[in-house]
Amino acid sequence: MGFFKMKISIVTPCFNEAENVNELYERVCTAINSLSSFSFEMIFIDNSSVDNTVPLLKEIASRDKRVKIIVNTRNFGHIRSPYWAVLQSTGDATICMASDLQDPPEMIPEFVAEWKKGWKVVMAIKPDSKTNPIVHFLRKMYYLILDKISDITLVRNTTGFGLYDRDVLNSIREIRDPYPYFRGLVSELGFPIKTLAFNQPGRLKGISKNNFYTLFDLAMLGVVSHSIVPIRLATMLGFFIGALSLIIGIYYAFMKLLFWDTFPIGIAALVIGFFFMSSILLLFLGLIGEYIASIHMYVKNRPIVVEKERINFD
Repeated sequence: MGFFKMKISIVTPCFNEAENVNELYERVCTAINSLSSFSFEMIFIDNSSVDNTVPLLKEIASRDKRVKIIVNTRNFGHIRSPYWAVLQSTGDATICMASDLQDPPEMIPEFVAEWKKGWKVVMAIKPDSKTNPIVHFLRKMYYLILDKISDITLVRNTTGFGLYDRDVLNSIREIRDPYPYFRGLVSELGFPIKTLAFNQPGRLKGISKNNFYTLFDLAMLGVVSHSIVPIRLATMLGFFIGALSLIIGIYYAFMKLLFWDTFPIGIAALVIGFFFMSSILLLFLGLIGEYIASIHMYVKNRPIVVEKERINFD
């Protein structure tokens, strides 16, 4: 009777990472060599790279059948593509990590050790980082604010790098969210979470695929997925500004009646008030639009990604 090995999936999204995939594969292999009591699959999902990433991955997959590749027909974004790969994993636990080597593969044995202790989720957190200090500070402030306004307790300073038990992913599969804030969704399920701190290294090769839009998209997704505070704030601010405007209007009318010839209303106050109110309205119209867009994403019911090809999945 053969010895049954529990299976661990390692999921890595890629987009134009030709400079990193070989080193990533080698470091993952080194990290899992000490875990001989487990079997592994490595799933690389390529978001339609235009460099040499896919040929390099195919060469690796031809040598190691544990390596599985999904190639998308186009770039489906930084949220949908990794999420789809996670849903395709078949392990008893799944480890999610970036392909830029800023998520150290050397932490894999630590994740597995904590999982064996009974933790359903083991997430890496980065209180310190060798990336841009201003961006790192802004991210920490964002996580702090998001945690304060959310109706659940979120894990701060994490990118989603970590290990997720099959029970956790099965619950996520039942939700069928087409555009999830994944790390928040995991927290919302209520499974016990173990955190492991690490000092995030800077990117050594290639360029970051994150830009202002992708970071803003992720930030707004976190807010609309886990908080209605902005909408409530819009309502409360509307009442407050309305009451304040009424008081100021009564004051100006009263002063004008008493001092008709000497009390000027002035165009400056009208212009400033107009632009201030316009900016407030545009801000909250944008927030409402984010919530509507989130609903629209569900209603469209389009595929998360469309695959061009699969390798080694048979």
